[in-house]
Amino acid sequence: MHTVTLPRLGTFEVWRDAARALAAAGTPPEQCSWQMEGAAASLFDTPDAPLPPAKRSVNVPKAFPQLAKQLCASRAAGAFDLAYRLLVRLSDAPRLLSNRADPDVAQAEALAKNIRRDMHKMKAFVRFRDVTPEGANRRQFLSWFEPDHRIEQLIGGFFMRRFGDMDWVIVTPEITTRFEGGKLSFEAVESARLDLSDETEELWKTYYANIFNPARLKIKAMQSEMPKKYWKNLPEATLIPGLIAQAEAKVAAMQEAAPTLPPIRAGRVLDRLHTESGDIDADLQGCARCPLAGPATQAVPGEGPMDARLMIVGEQPGDQEDLAGRPFVGPAGQLFDQIAGEAGLDRHAAYVTNAVKHFKYTVRGKRRIHQNPNADEVSHCRWWLDREIAQVQPVMLVALGATAALALTGNGKNITARRGRVEKGLAGLPVFITVHPSAVLRQPDETSRKALRGALHADLAEVSKMMAQVAVASG
Repeated sequence: MHTVTLPRLGTFEVWRDAARALAAAGTPPEQCSWQMEGAAASLFDTPDAPLPPAKRSVNVPKAFPQLAKQLCASRAAGAFDLAYRLLVRLSDAPRLLSNRADPDVAQAEALAKNIRRDMHKMKAFVRFRDVTPEGANRRQFLSWFEPDHRIEQLIGGFFMRRFGDMDWVIVTPEITTRFEGGKLSFEAVESARLDLSDETEELWKTYYANIFNPARLKIKAMQSEMPKKYWKNLPEATLIPGLIAQAEAKVAAMQEAAPTLPPIRAGRVLDRLHTESGDIDADLQGCARCPLAGPATQAVPGEGPMDARLMIVGEQPGDQEDLAGRPFVGPAGQLFDQIAGEAGLDRHAAYVTNAVKHFKYTVRGKRRIHQNPNADEVSHCRWWLDREIAQVQPVMLVALGATAALALTGNGKNITARRGRVEKGLAGLPVFITVHPSAVLRQPDETSRKALRGALHADLAEVSKMMAQVAVASG
């Protein structure tokens, strides 16, 4: 049995050098014993012996050193043995770590996950106290933390980068981590819990009590993110039991004091009474029914003859429409005009509008990139579309794309399969379904662009025939 004693500081480095030598010598895992410095020896342990000579080279995948470093920080029994066992097995099976069903790999991942969680908790719950002496030219802070594992060296670099503009000391029961004068150091020294209370704690507790929202209290979720074992190091922890006990009563008081709101249906009626006038365009410019009104330049109303028999509905204004305040003037609108002309459909005899009246976009550099409206935004804007339909009173509607189909029929799915069909719309009028011209522009190659352009041309030609039949029938 070859016994290796590992120091409290530099544990991984010592383990790595010893494990590499033992593996290179062909030492099987069952012939190795790993123990921390100061730990009680077992009956079978022997004093550390010189490492055996190498018989072969040892190669491991890039992911293993980081995993081994985390395993060496674990206090779980057998963590060092597990790390060495994986090292030996990886020499013969370099892809072993990708097999999550392997018991050793699964156990190693579970231990490493615990280490990462412990590091996350240390980042979240370390509380520094200002201990800067009078006249010092650099701020100094002190903190106490009790980690579950030996993570001080793993996480020291994080605190150095995060708090590099001040001197600080983090004391744990076994290690004192210092960052002074821009230099990070560790000292293995046993320490008792520090009393770090100061006058700022009362101010912090007052702030915490005032931002605590009893209506959003979820005790299990809170304890999952802030386990009770950390409470003793947090000033606000003394308030938590009382805040939880009072939460139900405070929520009831908040509900009692809340203003009475009208039912949803009544609220919609009031909205119409407050905003509706005879001029749709004027009313539309003051619309704030959904958040899209905020970033958009302006609302874009429809345009065309107010007695048009055909209404063409697109998706939403694009970048150029948003700036111009007119529909169908951008690249997709120009393509639509061209195809409609080729198909014999007089676009200027129709009323053209969009299902959504504000431009929805995201900014990338200097460009505003179109974003599809969601169902809620389409629903909020349907009221304006209904007003336009009621005012123009067309005999047929054309839905260009999924958003328009959703607004006019309540269904925005399977446009490719539905195109060329006439469906009954929500307003009781016939709705001709086709693709949006922007879909033609988005096609990845010339062949697909020609195919979709031809489909749109055929659909608009059919609409033109239908409208001619309507004209003849009406005399």
